[in-house]
Parts: sequence; C-alpha cells; structure tokens
Amino acid sequence: MASRRSRLLRYLLFFLLVTGALPTALSAPAPNPGPYDILLIKGRLIDGTGNPWRRADVAIRGDRIVAVGALEGQPSRRVIDASGLVVAPGFIDMLGHSETALLADPRALSKIYQGITSEITGEGGSIAPRVNEPDAPPRSDGLKLDFTTLDGYFRRLEAAKPAINLGTYVGAGALRRMVIGRENRPATPAEMAKMKAYVEEAMKDGAMGLSTALEYAPGAFASTEEIIELARVASKHGGIYASHIRNEGDDLLRSIDEAIRIGREAEIPVEIFHLKVMGRLNWGKMKEAVARIERARENGVDVAADIYPYLAARTGLGATLPPWIFEVSGEALAEKLRDPATRARLKKELAGRPTDWENLYGETGPEGIFIESLPVASLKGYERKTLAQIAAERKQDPMDALLDLLAETKGGGGAFYFAMSEEDLRLAMRQPWVSFGQDAGARNLTAVGTHPRAFGTFARVLGHYVRREGVLTLEEAIRKMTSLPAGRVGLVDRGIVRPGLYADLAVFDPKTIQDRATFLAPAQYAVGMRYVFVNGALELENGKPTDRRGGRPLRGPGYR
Repeated sequence: MASRRSRLLRYLLFFLLVTGALPTALSAPAPNPGPYDILLIKGRLIDGTGNPWRRADVAIRGDRIVAVGALEGQPSRRVIDASGLVVAPGFIDMLGHSETALLADPRALSKIYQGITSEITGEGGSIAPRVNEPDAPPRSDGLKLDFTTLDGYFRRLEAAKPAINLGTYVGAGALRRMVIGRENRPATPAEMAKMKAYVEEAMKDGAMGLSTALEYAPGAFASTEEIIELARVASKHGGIYASHIRNEGDDLLRSIDEAIRIGREAEIPVEIFHLKVMGRLNWGKMKEAVARIERARENGVDVAADIYPYLAARTGLGATLPPWIFEVSGEALAEKLRDPATRARLKKELAGRPTDWENLYGETGPEGIFIESLPVASLKGYERKTLAQIAAERKQDPMDALLDLLAETKGGGGAFYFAMSEEDLRLAMRQPWVSFGQDAGARNLTAVGTHPRAFGTFARVLGHYVRREGVLTLEEAIRKMTSLPAGRVGLVDRGIVRPGLYADLAVFDPKTIQDRATFLAPAQYAVGMRYVFVNGALELENGKPTDRRGGRPLRGPGYR
C-alpha cells in the first residue's frame, strides 16, 4: 500500500507539472542572481505536454531551466537565435542498450544527433547486480567491469561523464542466470528468495523497476508466477514492470494477456517493449492487441508500450530456435546442433507453429531473414544476404543452412527479420500511451552489427511519420518522446520545458530533421538537430558535437 501511495504521489506531482498547476516555488530551486548562462530566443516552443506550439524564449542557468516567456533583451552570457527552429524537451529513449557503451565511448553520438538526452535500459538482462568473474575472458570492448551492484555501476558511470542521462531496470533474466544458471526448470524457494533479495538491493540502488525478456533463454524458463513474485518486490519500491513479451507473432495476444496479469497481480505499471506484430499470417493483429491493452487500462491496470518505426526487427540468429536448445552454450551447443536426433527435432519444430515459443523462422521465412553479421571469418561472405540466398549458394535446405551456420558460429551472428506491416506499425504509433524506444545502444560511425534504429529512430518519426506522412502531429510526437516516457518511469524533473526542471533540450529544424540510416548502411547520423543541451551542457552546437558531456545516472524511486 505504501508503494502505491508513493507512486500516486509521484504521478500527481508529474500531472501538476504537465498541466502547469504546480507553482514555480514548489518545482524550482531559489533563483540565483546575475545573468542567464544561455538564452534561446525566437524559437517555436513545443513544451512536451502535447499543447500547441507557442512563441517563447527559454533561459538556462547552471543545469536548470530558469525562465520561459518573453525574455529577449534580458542579461545573458550567451544568446542563441532559434528563429525557424523548434525548442523541445530532450528526448527520452525508453529502451536503449548503452550501459557499457557509455563506459567505452561516453559521447553517445548516435543519440545526441537525434536529440536524445536520456535513456532507460535493461531489457531482461541488466548491467547489475552481477558476480565478479576474475578469470572471465577479456571483453571485446576492453572494459573491465569491476563492480557487482547497481550502485557501483552508477558510480562508475558518473565518473565516465556520459553525454546522456541513463537509468536502468533490474533484469529478471540476468538474476536467473546468476542464481540458477541456464537450467530450464522452476526456481526453488531458496533461489526465489535470493532473486527477490537481488531485486530489493537493485531497487534501493536506483533501478527503475523489473524487466524481462521472455523470448530468450534463460528468461524464457521463468513462469508467470515467478515473475509476479519478483515484480511485487519492484512494486513495493515504486518501480514498474517492463517486458519483451514471450511472443510477438502467433501467440502475441496471449503474451500481452500475461503481461497484463503480471501488472494486475503484482499491482505494478506495465511497459511492453517494442510492441509489434511479427509474421505475415499475423498482420492485422495489432487492432486486437490495442483493444486488449485498452480494456486492461479501463479495468485499472496501467499498461503502456513503446515502439520503433521500422518494419524489421534485429536480434541474434539463434533467436530462430526454441529456447530449450540454449540450456548449453559454446562448443556444447555446436555439438548439440550437429547431433542428427537434435537436428530432426529442431527441423520439426521450425516447420510448425508452436505456442510455447516464438518461431521467427516460420513467421519470417528464409527470404525475410537477412544475415547482418557472422562472427567467423570464413563465413563473412554470407553477410548481407538472405538465408534463402545462402541456402541456394550452399545447395542446402534453408533449415539445414541455418543450423549449420549456428553450429559454426556456436550460436552467434545477428540478423534482420523483415516480418512487420506498415498498417500495424502506424496503428500502434497513433495510440496515446505509446512512446518510442530504439532498442539499441549508443554508437559512433565505426559501428558494426547494428540496426538503422540505432541512428535514426527519433529523427525518422519526426521526418517521415510527422512531416511527410502526417501520422502524428509534431506536438503529439514530441509528447511521446518527452513527458509520456518521463511519466512512465517517474522522471518528474524532466520531459517538459518549464522553469525549475533540468535543462535537457532538443532544438531542431522541423523542415530538415530526418534519419539517414538504412539497413545496408546503418551507421549514418541523423540530420536536422541543431542544438542539444543535457543538464544545461551544450553538447550539440550548430549541428556539431562539442566536447561537453552533462549526462548523469538516473536513479529510480526506491533509491536510498
């Protein structure tokens, strides 16, 4: 009950901020004397609430917005003329994967070029808690992860001086791997107690809530009841439950029902990661998916979702196989994939329409599986080809080609899965409770093994779906990028342009904002973003990155 009161108080505070009903004296620190640090004048202010744009100037002092209105001519150390530009809150990426990327390269250029100033990460896995592994092989990025708790990670992140703010969920799949390993079985009472203690610790360290990735092992091995028990711990601390649901294709609707049940029984808000409909035979199911979420909301379950604006997913090539095969890894997995009896079982399952796992191979077909990366030198010639093309070159059945590639890479490799429809995507995008998440970490132009969403998601929405297609108004798109995600995770001091809130701002040209990333050439920065401020630090100036980095850890509601 206490957690629900805490959550309601935070939502009330955010509602008052959105509506402007909260007096500045309550939301803003005491004003400092002297000139503003930066004054943005003559811009079209879209404040993030969904209200129509208005002409207003914005003043920054330190890390805060200190004034909004007719301010031209007032003393300021620097004045930026934003004529012809939109001034908006910094965008919030509801699903990124930058937790280690920001330690390796804290500039977050792919995010900053899109106006992203904050990211929430941790999809089923999470950076912490973790077990120290002194004998583990070196990471490919050269990082040494010398922390075991989320608090330790946040301290390491703060020392790295990242360009963007970052918060994270605690991942139930990561906890299962720590406590149970890769075994496909229920948790014992002692193991449940241990996982719940880890959730408790992470929430006190500042996790935003609990997350799951139920399509992938070992998270897929958890029962609904196990997740409910863990989610109740996160709820106690005011967190939310976020999930890559078990199935986004043939069994989409039942998987949504499971997420709703978890929210209802654990008394916790639910966020569905990258809501989509996979597989041509399932196209059109978005209408019923939306209807089920709407019914749940009408019945008091707080359910929302995020999406990315592309018709292909990207995940591991191993995601084509049922989770049970991944009870082992490495060479043991390769041997299993070569075993005739195991191959026969896998081919039979790939040819069917199972309800206990998502058959990406069946939903997409070999023509729609586009191999993006293979981590074995002798197989590099198969990159940038479909599985159907590879099978033809090797004179194999596509299933055999798939299983051989996975055996040779020990389950590695990545692929694009072209399996979604434009109509389903647009329907989801129009829902008032849908925000945006890239499902990709920060990158620079040396990036390999990535989806164009990593470089283009937010710019694509504004350039393609707002300016060209008119699917959303500019004001509504920005609300979905700012105050809506801020409200979902309780960031009451971000997501709106209002005095007293943090100076996270995205200033862009609405006539030129656009993504350039493609599936064949994803590593291309978006264009049209002119100025980006993160906690008052000017990180993008006249469309070019500066050497300033103002990002901070974002700690959740249970932080002690």
